[in-house]
Order: sequence, then C-alpha cells, then structure tokens
Amino acid sequence: MVEQSSEVHIAETERRLAEALADVTGAERVPVDSHFFTDLGANSLVMAQFCARIRKRADLPSPSMKDIYRHPTIRSLTAALGEAVPAAPAGAATVEAAPAEAATAPAAPDSMTSPAPMPSPVLTERGKRLCHALCGTVQLLVFLGYSLVSGFATAAGYEWIAAGSGLDDVYLRSISFGGIGFLVLCAFPVAAKWLLVGRWKPGEFRVWGLTYLRFWLVKVLLHANPMIFLVGTPLYVLYLRALGARIGRGVTILSHSVPVCTDLLTIGAGTVIRKDAFLLGYRAHAGRVQTGRITLGRDVYVGEKTVLDIDTAMGDGAQLGHASALHRGQAVPDGEHWHGSPAEPTRTDYLRVAPARCGTARRAWFGLGTLLQLFLVYIPLTVGGVYMLFTEVPAIGNRLDPQTAPLKRSQLIPDALELSLVLFFGFVVLGLVALCTVPRLLALAVKPDRVYPLYGFHYAVHRATARMTNVRFFAWLFGDSSYIVHYLQGIGYDLSRVEQTGSNFGTEVQHETPFLVSVGSGTMVADGLSVLNADYSSTSFRLALASIGPRNFLGNNIAYPAGGRTGANCLLATKVMVPLDGEVRENVGLLGSPCFEIPRSVERDARFDDLRSGDALRRSLAAKNRYNLRSMAVLLGARWLHTFALTLFGLASVDLYGTLGHVVIAGYLAFTLAFSTLYFVLVERCIALFRGLRPRLCSIYDPYFWWHERLWKVPDHYLNIFNGTPFKALVWRLLGVRIGRRVFDDGCYLTERTLTTIGDECTLNAGSKIQCHSQEDGTFKSDRSTLGAGCTLGVGAHVHYGVTMGDGAVLAPDSFLMKGEEVPPNAQWGGNPAVDMPEARSRPRGAGRAPSTANAHAATAS
Repeated sequence: MVEQSSEVHIAETERRLAEALADVTGAERVPVDSHFFTDLGANSLVMAQFCARIRKRADLPSPSMKDIYRHPTIRSLTAALGEAVPAAPAGAATVEAAPAEAATAPAAPDSMTSPAPMPSPVLTERGKRLCHALCGTVQLLVFLGYSLVSGFATAAGYEWIAAGSGLDDVYLRSISFGGIGFLVLCAFPVAAKWLLVGRWKPGEFRVWGLTYLRFWLVKVLLHANPMIFLVGTPLYVLYLRALGARIGRGVTILSHSVPVCTDLLTIGAGTVIRKDAFLLGYRAHAGRVQTGRITLGRDVYVGEKTVLDIDTAMGDGAQLGHASALHRGQAVPDGEHWHGSPAEPTRTDYLRVAPARCGTARRAWFGLGTLLQLFLVYIPLTVGGVYMLFTEVPAIGNRLDPQTAPLKRSQLIPDALELSLVLFFGFVVLGLVALCTVPRLLALAVKPDRVYPLYGFHYAVHRATARMTNVRFFAWLFGDSSYIVHYLQGIGYDLSRVEQTGSNFGTEVQHETPFLVSVGSGTMVADGLSVLNADYSSTSFRLALASIGPRNFLGNNIAYPAGGRTGANCLLATKVMVPLDGEVRENVGLLGSPCFEIPRSVERDARFDDLRSGDALRRSLAAKNRYNLRSMAVLLGARWLHTFALTLFGLASVDLYGTLGHVVIAGYLAFTLAFSTLYFVLVERCIALFRGLRPRLCSIYDPYFWWHERLWKVPDHYLNIFNGTPFKALVWRLLGVRIGRRVFDDGCYLTERTLTTIGDECTLNAGSKIQCHSQEDGTFKSDRSTLGAGCTLGVGAHVHYGVTMGDGAVLAPDSFLMKGEEVPPNAQWGGNPAVDMPEARSRPRGAGRAPSTANAHAATAS
C-alpha cells in the first residue's frame, strides 16, 4: 500500500510539473518523457521561468537550473527531486544543499572566528541621509586635498629640475625627484594604515560612517600605490609584509587585486597565487563592511579568477582550481584539491609545472635589479621625458619661460590642436608598430614547454611580453569588429583559417603570451577571455600552447587554460570552469563551476542561421564592417577630442601658472576628473540618442546590434575612481541607471545601464557585474535585470539578463545568477549556476576552520 501510494504521489507530481511547463511554453500538453530542449524546443530562459513558477508553489519540490540540465524530462526530474513535499515558509525554501557546503569543515578555533559585532544604534532616515552626505563631502575634500598636495609637489619638482645645468644634472635631478616621489607614494599608504587603523581585526562596521572613512582612505591609497606595478616580484611580497600581512619565504603573488585588511592575511612558505584572484580580507554585506581572516598554509596553489571570502582557509599543500571560490567558512584540508564555486573536492592537479631552483639569493638579486632598473631608467625617463616635453615643445616651453613674451590667447586652440594630434595619433601608430614587432623579438628568448626558474632573465622577458601585448587600447579599438582578427594575428595569435563573422572577439582579451594561442576556425569569443598559457609554481614557470577548438562559442569572463579538455563545436557558457581532465568534450555545451554538460544550442539560438552563410552573410558582413568602421572612427575621434580638451586646459593652466602658482596644477587635476566624467557620460548618452535600451532578440547582423556594440565602446575607465563613494551612484544615474538611494558600490560594472534597476541601499561588491545581454553564436538577446531594495552582490558575482532579485536577497561571492532567474525576497543564493542556499543564512559567522594553521604561522617567521 505504501509503494502504491508513493507511485500515485509521483504520478501526481509529474502531472503538476507537466501542466506548469505546458503553461510556460504555451503547449497544449507536455509528455513526461519529452526532452525539454530537443523535443520541446525550450531554452534556458524558458526553463528559468518554469523554475521560478514552481518555486512559488507549496505543493511541488523546487528544481534548480542545474537539476533541469541534468534531468531534462519531467519524469527524470521528478525522480531526481524525490517525493514532493510542501515548501517551507517564505525565505526558507527546501532545496538540497550544495555539495561544497556539505564538505565545509567544522567550527573554527577562536583565532578564525569573527567576534560578534557590537550592536549599533539604528539610524533614522534622516540620520542615514546625513551620514551619506557627510561621507561624500569628506571624501571629496580628501581628493581635493590630495590634488592640492600633488600639485604643489609637481610644481616644486619641475622648478627644481629646470634649475639644473646640462643634461647630466637634469638626469640626476630627475632621479632624485622621481625616486623620492616614488618612495613617498609607497610609504604614505603604509604610514596611513598604521596611523588610521593600526592592526585590522575581524569584525564589521556600517558603510558611510567614521570607521568606514578610515577604511576607505587606506583602500584608496593602496589602489593608487605605484607598488602595484611591481606585482609578481619579491618586492611586492615585502610591501605586503610592511602592511602587516604574515607571509612566509618563497611566496609568489601574481594577482593585481590588492589585499586591504592585510593583518588578517596569512600565507605560508612556497605558496603561489595566480592573477585575478581576490583575497581582499573584507566584503560588504547588507550595508556593512565585514572583515575576516584568510589563512593559507605552506605550498598552497590558488588558481586564476578565484575568490577567497573572509574566514576561509587552505591547509598545507592544498589547491584551489581556476574559476573557483571558497565561501565564508569553507576550509580546504591539508593536501586536498578543490575546485568549483563554492569549491568541492576534486582529483584534478592544477600545479602543472615542475619546481626549479629559486632561492632567497635569486629573489633578492631580482628585486635589487628591479629597483635599479626603476630608479635609473624608468623614473628618470618618465620625469625627464615630461620635463623635455615641457621645455622642448614650443607650445608649452614658451609659456613657461619667463623671458618669452606672453603668448596671445588666440594661440591656445591651434597649439592644443597640434600637440594633441601628434601625441594621440603618434601613440596609435607607433604603439601598433611596436606591438607587432618588439614582442616577437622578445619571444625568441623564451621557449615553450621548457621550465624556467622565476625571477631571472627569461621571467623578465616573459613579463615584458605579457605587459606589452595586453595593452587594452587596441583590443578596445578593434574588438567587436572584423578587424580584431587582424590585430590578434599581428601580435601573434594563430587563428587558423578565419571564418569572418564580424564579431569573432570582443574588446577584452588577455593572455600570458600571444604566441601560444590557437583558436580554431569558426570560433566566436565574447568579452572577458583570459588565456592561461603559462603555468606557475612558487619557483618556476613554463609556457604552453592553449588551443581552443573550431566552431566553439565562448561566453563572458572565461579563463581558458593550456590543456583544456574541449574540442570542436562546444558552447562554453559565461563563467564556466574549463575542465582539465577527462575525455575531450565535443558537440556539447558546458555550464557552471565545476562544469556539467548542456545542449550545444537550442531552436531559438538557431533561428538566424540562414544569415550566417552564402550571399546573405556576405551582404550582412559588408554592411556590418562599414558600420563598425564608422563606430571606430566615432569613438577614436571622441577619445582624441577628449585628449584635445585636456591639452587645451593644460596649456591654459600653464598660462595661469605665473599668476595663480601651484594651485593651478591642483585645480587642473580635479577639473580633469570632473570634465572626463561628464564628457564620456555625454558621449554615451548622445550615441544612445538620450533614450533607454529595450529588450531585444535579434541577429548579430541586425543594425540594432551594431548600434549596441557602439555603446559598449564608449570609455568608462573613469568609473573606478568613484568606487566606494556616493558619487558612483550619481554617475550611474547620469548614465541612465534606475538606481535608488544610498547604494554602496565598491566596484560593480553594469554593461547595459538603461536596462538595469537597482533598489535603495543595495550593496555591490568589488568585481561584481550585472550583464543585461547575452550572445550565443549569431543570436543577441537582452532584457531588464532588477535588484530590489537592500540586495547584496558578493565579490565577483555575475548577474545575467532578465533577472529579478527580491528585496534583501543576497548573491554569494563568485556566483553566476543565470538569465531569467527570480530570487525571492531575503533569500540567499550562491554557486555557479546559483541556487538557493538556505543553510548559508543559518551558518554562524566564522564557521569553518583552518585545517593546519600552525605551519602557516611558523612559515612567516622569515
């Protein structure tokens, strides 16, 4: 009788699920054995809507998108979800816990546990507005004061260098002034940290308050620090130690993401941290900044595009794979390998290069050589070059020379025009020639598949090649057009027989070396591809070929390693973790971290295939190329006009220098930021014709898509300056974002501003992204995404198009919230792809433990 009752219950669940899916798809009925994608023609957006609808019903179990892909029929889905049970009350849906969370270690010892925060008084609406306004005012005054000091120092340095007699004297004075300036800029953040904060401790504090102001000031000074240019050298490790980090011998850090709460960071000897890894030591959550420990043992490996949340740990010899994350409270035991988001155990070995001899002496010599090169070559060339520009260019020199008769104001525009044209287009032409020649010569010194020790000649050559060929300007200029393939081939990419689509690559492509990248014919790549064709240990590196198969499509924000196990005709979804073991995947799609297989394409994505071949392709491609050329000309002209305006203001400041003195330079720095922001906001709104975008489903050969691509090209690098201030929300509002009051934005990026809605008092962490579009092969899709009031996006979280997050909802770090998802109010979602994580709401702060921290602490005694 029990079995019979169970069968009846399962049949009833199948019937209800089938009725719900039929209602979503508009079909009369859905057979329980029909495949969602191949038989019913559904797509991920439709199935996300199906999941959202089921989630609202108390009489049905709640599936996730991962369940949908793994069990793509009603019958198999019902069996996987088990017997239908009534849903829990709102905000506590009964969803199976993510496997990584089940593997989370038990509670931490006291050293890893954040103390409970002291209760703070609840602010009234008026109090919140006052704190918000006062914080912004103080931040503005700090910037103006910094500009004033910089102006006085720059003017005094120029006058002192100009007083030199002869080339030798000018060179020595340039070394002295530049060297002192470099040391001051490096030492000031260290002094500010110890004076304003002392030692960072685990805890939390409200944003926009006095404690936050001290935190923000230290963070800004660290980000403006020239030591960032020395990431990947032993000097950077020494600098983090000066800031309070406990770091052992032989540690290699390649990530440009600067740890802020350095006293809470412990790194054992022999550890290597790859680039684009987040180890901040803090996060923002629900309007508060939380700080916590990150503890790495000896010989730890941290892969690229990873996130280590606060209160996480890795034991001796542990590994965290690429495109992975440790959520708060997770700890990797000694010797184990984990990957995924949130991370879970794996057998994959991510440390793929043998060690080499690289002792303390080698690191010391490399650090000393770097300093000598910096002080004897780069600093005097930069400072002396600016001095020579000021003195040898008549447009500037004649204005600064007190013995020269005052120039007429009518000469300002012709002089600025001439100077800006030479500087801007000279950089474009000479830079392109240098990129296509110099790296090829340097690459002759470093052979592929050969292990080299770090911190030697070969390592320096490799770093120089990577820096030169990853200049963003030219990828920005040629990206999203047919001309990007010629640029990439010019710097060294092997693109096989190019099948031109007009959108083969986006505007953001990076690599370790361009000479070991192979991309098959017919492959298309969206933005954010990072080709990992160099393997690192803490003592060695090796270059290796990274080969992407033919007829692939790569979504956004993907790290593709050498040895990736994908072949022909694959769809690699946004933020997917590319597998390094198992069989070579072909004719499938891959989604998630760790990845699982999904259909390569669905009916909706193939509806424009007739435009991708024959005469239709030739006509459409020719029209797209003409439009892209106009876009390149418009945006290149806009950037030159910006350069011209800054040059004009600079020459006018030089004219006023004799009257107003050093204040002019400080005013110029502040004016430059304000003007640049308003200028590029105006450029973007003009291109958009001061109208908002609308949801679209079209071919990449639709003129609307070409216009949309033009909007992506508008420069927005100025946005990062406003991170963590009230002014960031103001700029977003000027760009067309519907954004609420007191939104805390620590470094979020919005691709489609007018399709994005953000509610009051949302918290957006560093590296997060709201992307209101998707491109798969020749199909472009866009839709609105909405965040309710009080939502939180974790560090590195990615929100896709057509998404709705209810008030107070939280998306965990490094999570991928797929298109069409609806997150209930006050829910906590996480993972890649994101699912409900009710256990995260009840987990105590600081849960998790360091499996073996004794060795990590001992390793820092050096």
